[in-house]
Amino acid sequence: MFVVIFVLFIAGGGSGIGRAACQVLAREGAQVVAADRNLKSAEETIGTLQTSNSNGASHHSSHLVDVSNFNSVKSSLNQILEKYKKPPSIVVNCAGINRNNFILDMTEEEFDDVMNVNLKGTFLVIKIFAQAIIENKVPDASFVNIGSTVAKFGNITQANYGASKAGVELVTKTVVKEFSKHGIRCNTILPGVISTPMTNLVPAKDLELVLPLIACERIGHAEEVAEVIAFLASSKSSYVNGAAIEVNGGWKA
Repeated sequence: MFVVIFVLFIAGGGSGIGRAACQVLAREGAQVVAADRNLKSAEETIGTLQTSNSNGASHHSSHLVDVSNFNSVKSSLNQILEKYKKPPSIVVNCAGINRNNFILDMTEEEFDDVMNVNLKGTFLVIKIFAQAIIENKVPDASFVNIGSTVAKFGNITQANYGASKAGVELVTKTVVKEFSKHGIRCNTILPGVISTPMTNLVPAKDLELVLPLIACERIGHAEEVAEVIAFLASSKSSYVNGAAIEVNGGWKA
């Protein structure tokens, strides 16, 4: 899929959709940087990839990063510049958490934690990496942000999560207006119920209640989202910009 070797930065690359995206894009020839606040998980992701080139040197790497912290994200960029001598041309924002609770029971901390990682984190990664991409005149750069079907329909106990992901979609549209002149594309993917470590914590009986709302009558796989990420990262989607693509099996809510 990729004509040249791209440097790929994936925030939240330690598990779930982020790990699957690392695997799919490495398959297509990208040099992968898996970044996660759980360094061990990011290292495990890199361990699933082919990790050496013809010279026997590693061309993938893992970083410890807290996307809600400016200095942490900036440090990750600096490590990339030191190793690869250029910023990534593909940036995927997969980092995300949830703190589900009813609005009347939700604490400010639960609300703020989700907004800081999901929305502020996406903003910081875009801000810091886009500046480096522009300064280094990296051509045909692509940002892919992970939103959620919840942001479109809302969901009980997820006021914080839904609001954060709706914000991600609006940030994407702003990026398009501000950065397209620099050759940067930006799109959002809205996954539905996907089998990840996050959803695996949901009781089976609750997931069964969701299945009638999905036209495909099953829960999605992280790899199915990752393939869409790969499409949006590639030149095959060169005229897709500012889109919000639903990957939810046909959500009927």
